[in-house]
Amino acid sequence: MKIKCIVKRPDEKAGHMTWISDTLENLQLHVGGYIECVTLTSDAVMIVNEEGKIRDLPRNFRFGATFPDIIHGMVIICGRDGDGFADIPFDMAVWKHLLKMWGNEI
Repeated sequence: MKIKCIVKRPDEKAGHMTWISDTLENLQLHVGGYIECVTLTSDAVMIVNEEGKIRDLPRNFRFGATFPDIIHGMVIICGRDGDGFADIPFDMAVWKHLLKMWGNEI
């Protein structure tokens, strides 16, 4: 099944909206390794490479306001539906707002 998501490469300011297959193999292919899910909201997650920092993948963006962290490598932002993935529940304007709120330049 394909899901609507935002894909953000390290060389992009905000990323781009696209459709991708939500199979484990395809998600791993996109992030370049084993996946880790990071909660954004109650219904949205970021899918990242779980070894992004250890493998020193390119820095992508600053994440979080209170205790900020740096996300490394390619990121997929999508919705969450129980134990599975779903279409992203917000649009690019909301994503850009989050990036700015965390201190990233858009």
